[in-house]
Amino acid sequence: MSAPPTDLPPLFPFAAIAGQPALRQALLLAAVDPRIGGVLVEGPRGTAKSTAARALAELIPAAPFVTLPLGASLEHVAGTLDLQQALAGHAVRFAPGLLARADGGVLYVDEINLLPDALVDVLLDAAASGVNVVERDGISHRHAARFVLVGTMNPEEGALRPQLLDRLGLCVRLANVADLDQRQAIVRARLQFEADPAAFRARHAAQQAALADRLAAARARVQAPEALPWSDAVLQAAGALCVQAQVDGLRADLVLLRAARAWAAWQGEAEVTPAHVQAVAELALVHRRKPGVPPPAAAPAPAPQAERPQSNGRDGAAWGPSADAADWGAMPPEPVGTVHLSVPELLPTGREAAAKKA
Repeated sequence: MSAPPTDLPPLFPFAAIAGQPALRQALLLAAVDPRIGGVLVEGPRGTAKSTAARALAELIPAAPFVTLPLGASLEHVAGTLDLQQALAGHAVRFAPGLLARADGGVLYVDEINLLPDALVDVLLDAAASGVNVVERDGISHRHAARFVLVGTMNPEEGALRPQLLDRLGLCVRLANVADLDQRQAIVRARLQFEADPAAFRARHAAQQAALADRLAAARARVQAPEALPWSDAVLQAAGALCVQAQVDGLRADLVLLRAARAWAAWQGEAEVTPAHVQAVAELALVHRRKPGVPPPAAAPAPAPQAERPQSNGRDGAAWGPSADAADWGAMPPEPVGTVHLSVPELLPTGREAAAKKA
């Protein structure tokens, strides 16, 4: 992993981010598979939103980090006609925008809820498809735009429309850190970084390299054909969770399955299991759940197998309260009982109804 350019300020290492396990998990999932559709980070000021997004780009080899300014125009983002070339040589040429610059990296959008809806539509289309298509001003052009979209917002400053929320893959809702010991650890790490950035980065260099290698391996596994298969039990678990959340449409199911596959790749597993679905469910459903519908009770984690290696390619970082206490790839002996969910009872067919009346 190459060091950041010397003309830019040093980056706070991703491995040193204390707390916020859900934020770290969501960013890594989106980096493993950008087709998930990006990450929306909701939370108050000073909760490491931009710090984590910038640190994520450093884990991806040669990845650009592009920030979309709040006052950007549609032409600035998507690209438009190169007027200078057109006037000088009477040639119609395409002038790339921010989406082209972000290809292969991270596109960071602060206060995404304050952008015009038309601009958010363009961002979400490119993030989901990996392609930017421009059809205007005499230009018909398409180019690769495969990036990790990270949008942040403070809910106190306004909300996104439900149609736009649904198109963002994952969502993390952060809160102010109330634990005194955790606040002290976060502040201490930040002060140490500001006092001597080079020494601080050197102390975390090994963890950074391990994270980068693990991310590269997970990305390769997700892109490999026929890799990480899933069973009907996985589809059933994802569908049941989406039914419980009363989501609209099927986008939630697709995002949930992609996120579960990315989590299995990150964990180094051979296949996707219902436990992987459960591990990423709240990230995929929290912003799609109908108002007033409570989140489901957490399903019991699968029992770890004694003969299974404990490392499983992990770097020792904690990605959640139970990530180190259970093996997410293990399944209990029940045929389909790893996720205990209440699925709504199906209505009887016409023949069954007639039989009941008889």
